[in-house]
Amino acid sequence: MVQTSIIVRAFNEAKHLPALFDGIDAQSYRDFEVILVDSGSYDRTREIAEARGARLVRINSQDFTFGYSLNIGIEAAKGEYMVIVSAHTVPVDNEWLARMIAPLQDDGVVMSYGRQIGVAESKFSEANDFDRFFGPRGRDDTPRNIKANNANSAIRKTEWTMKKFHPLLPGLEDADWALHWLRCDRRVVYLPDATIRHIHEETWPQIRRRFYREAVAARRIGLLGRRHIPREVLRDFRRIFKDVALCFRPAGNPVATRLNVARRLADVLMYRASKTAGMIRGLTDRNPLDSRESEEVVFFNRSNRAVVIQGPGRAKLEVRDLPSLKPGDVLIRVDHVAVCATDLEILDGDLGYYKNGMASFPIVPGHEFSGHIVATGSNVDTLAEGNPVVVECIQSCGVCDECRAGNPIGCDERTELGVMRRDGAYAEYLTAPARFAHRIPDDLPLVKAALAEPVAVILKGLGRIDPFLSTRPAPQKYAVLGAGPLGHICAKVLAHRGHNVTAFDRNPERLAYFDGTGIETSQSLKGLKDFDAIIEITGDPDVLDSALHASRANVVILLLGLPYGEKNFSFEAVAAHDKTVIGSVGSTAADFDIAIDLLPKLNLDRHLECRLPLDSFEEAWRRARHGEGLKIILDVA
Repeated sequence: MVQTSIIVRAFNEAKHLPALFDGIDAQSYRDFEVILVDSGSYDRTREIAEARGARLVRINSQDFTFGYSLNIGIEAAKGEYMVIVSAHTVPVDNEWLARMIAPLQDDGVVMSYGRQIGVAESKFSEANDFDRFFGPRGRDDTPRNIKANNANSAIRKTEWTMKKFHPLLPGLEDADWALHWLRCDRRVVYLPDATIRHIHEETWPQIRRRFYREAVAARRIGLLGRRHIPREVLRDFRRIFKDVALCFRPAGNPVATRLNVARRLADVLMYRASKTAGMIRGLTDRNPLDSRESEEVVFFNRSNRAVVIQGPGRAKLEVRDLPSLKPGDVLIRVDHVAVCATDLEILDGDLGYYKNGMASFPIVPGHEFSGHIVATGSNVDTLAEGNPVVVECIQSCGVCDECRAGNPIGCDERTELGVMRRDGAYAEYLTAPARFAHRIPDDLPLVKAALAEPVAVILKGLGRIDPFLSTRPAPQKYAVLGAGPLGHICAKVLAHRGHNVTAFDRNPERLAYFDGTGIETSQSLKGLKDFDAIIEITGDPDVLDSALHASRANVVILLLGLPYGEKNFSFEAVAAHDKTVIGSVGSTAADFDIAIDLLPKLNLDRHLECRLPLDSFEEAWRRARHGEGLKIILDVA
């Protein structure tokens, strides 16, 4: 048995939980347990909590309300005192916990709540409001002045058994609970020396939603109504003037270290406008939050950082709302995404899809990636939460004539992950149809698994020319034109199959990656007549012209390079010498399965040497353009 149970409600709090646990671990008072109530997190929240010794209580996100999650956590608690703290807070000292529970030794006190202060990441006005609402002087709440807040509060389990938190309110369950006991002549006390830093990193729409649901809650418990709107608007209007003055003399506001005066002023206006708009809507909507879907919108900040290409030459890292999970989809947390030449063609506006209207901006690029499934749609039974996966790029409808004929690239309804009609993996999370996701072995490193897509592309292409070469004596001689990331993989796959391979490239640094592999190299295109098959990967029309005219009769030429520019040439060299020219793009489910089996057998370490965080995507693109490394990989997770 323990004396105190610390209750933490959490949804996707992996970023902030470690700091909270560090603060809890530093407390001088030690007779406590930690219970984390998780409401469907899909980041590493649960992993972090369990690793730090917390007891985990899980609820479905569809069941979440603030009051219900607290009730579930308290019900599981063993302590006499319940200390409730937000997952995105940090105690400022090692006496916080002892101070929180000290007043509860008086039977007349049913609730204590501590001070909250802002951080540099806060909104400027919100940090000011923390100082206004949670100042340096202690006090008792009254029925007409309730500021009790469950971001930093403590109660006894005894009183909770008599009055549980309201499970249906969309907020202010703390004020509702405190009001009940104040009307019973019990005390609710404020403790200015039990302080936490409260970390809010909300977007403006998220702030509007927060004050909207709080206004709905205040309306339901009778604290506010439509008649109070003028008073509340006037109160916030006055605070604008005070906040504007504080922009020039911030008086210790931590946000001042992040924002200059001009940005503080803009921050003040946006915050007050967002707060007021949310409050007014919450007090005037005829049937507010009358469905579970509308409640989930205001309960959960399902934000997702993603690199968005807005148009040719224009890209930035944005915070977007996560797309909804359809019944047949999986939600994937991206671990690694590799930079592909296609990403740069999209950025430059050169990819054909964007010229002919098949694709349009904005788009989140990235189709060579690996990650973990963090949620599954209701109809998905082949994959489970926690499975490591890779995903096919080309995603066809599966029911049209082309799809039924085994030709998904001909599907008019197809999407291509990170390329056309479907956002890709330069993001923390993405959704994809489960039928295109492939489970990878647990012992295959995820960073290497990110190369499954280019390996599958190579396998599909080689599969298209295999029938033309299968009757010829082995080993055959292959020329790989272009020793970039894809050419390097192609040469390695061919060598693994036992063929004689020569890689051609003008760049000696690229050819140097083959040192010690047994693969021949050449900077000159001379000698193409010696090869049974030529794999053209550069996309350079002059290189293609050499492959068509300088190769032997009966050669098989595979075109994997895109895009080829315009160039006049005659088909006579092809027809008159029995040459076979085959194009290939993308890959299939079968190619992915083979690629996953093949990856552990290929030495692709040189592809994995250059790795950068997602925030450094522009640097990654610069390095890719200049060939600084065989492959550039963004470590997202």
